[in-house]
Amino acid sequence: MMVFGKRILIIKPSSLGDVIHTLPLAHALKRCQPQGRIGWVVDRAFQPLLAADPTIDAVYPIHIPSTSNPDSRNSAYLAALGATMTSLRQLHRSLKLCPYDVVLDLQASFRSGLLALMNPGGRRIGFADARELNTLFQHERVGIPDGIVHALDKNLLFADHLGCATQPEDFYLSTSEEGEEEAAAFLQAEGVLATAPLVYMQPAARWQSKHWLVERWAQLADRFTARGLQPVFGGSNADLPLLKRIESAMSAKMLLAAGRLSLVAGAALIKRSALYVGVDTGPMHMAALAGRPVVAIFGPTHPERVGPYNTVSRVLQGAGLDCLCCRKRYCSQQDCMQRLSVEMVEGAVMELLGKEVRKC
Repeated sequence: MMVFGKRILIIKPSSLGDVIHTLPLAHALKRCQPQGRIGWVVDRAFQPLLAADPTIDAVYPIHIPSTSNPDSRNSAYLAALGATMTSLRQLHRSLKLCPYDVVLDLQASFRSGLLALMNPGGRRIGFADARELNTLFQHERVGIPDGIVHALDKNLLFADHLGCATQPEDFYLSTSEEGEEEAAAFLQAEGVLATAPLVYMQPAARWQSKHWLVERWAQLADRFTARGLQPVFGGSNADLPLLKRIESAMSAKMLLAAGRLSLVAGAALIKRSALYVGVDTGPMHMAALAGRPVVAIFGPTHPERVGPYNTVSRVLQGAGLDCLCCRKRYCSQQDCMQRLSVEMVEGAVMELLGKEVRKC
């Protein structure tokens, strides 16, 4: 194995799915160098998840408001600029006393290049095809061979570059004892039996174009309840308006976890669920990394690039559309979602759950 330094800093601030796609890399590096130290620069919203992972020795939280929303105004860009400067100063103060030997820039942007520069010295390594002049910040560049498409596979190229081959044992999702207790207390308070087969449902994502139809989510949840399954709706406070619309269309009582659990407790709830069914978003990648079966509803994004990885899964897409995988955040038609029936999603879920439901 190549000697690659005892202290490694990962630059991967966001998003949740991208952070999850980077965890196996951190796990591999720690396994190859158990006495080494791994730090991570991440958005403060995801700090608790990394803090719960014993592989990560230090977390450097930052917060830079997003400007990717099409409705963003000039004030949003000014706020992002100010937050960037603040984050750079704080990070430099944190790193200058004890710098890292290697900095892995997996965000591949101009801003992440600046963040990497805040570590005094060290080898900076990034993607050879990085955007926004990011390659100018790097000492070494990791090329992406033909045939490597999925985001997680691309991230693992850094492990290969450092002479640390990835192993199956590197794919896991850590949660804390406190998070697991919080999830258990939530289920107990809601009267859910410990043996009840949970189906974790995630209807919401930041992109409106990823949303399946409200009435179909309601029908699907009612069918699960009729089968003796316990659907639980995950998400954040921002997802509550959509979830309330689904709840109003349901006949059964909704078990709502969205906005009521911490990020780590939400991960614990996913880990104890029998299956994940939902759209392409961070919790889907959490479920996959936790080894849970996944039924994923895809429309504007590419499952080859960001689909469920290394777990039993079914990806559902509306067939026969030229606009599939359009990468649009908003869509007034949503033909790709219209073509996915309740029966299609229910059938995929029951196909994967059959044996597990009978065990419960």
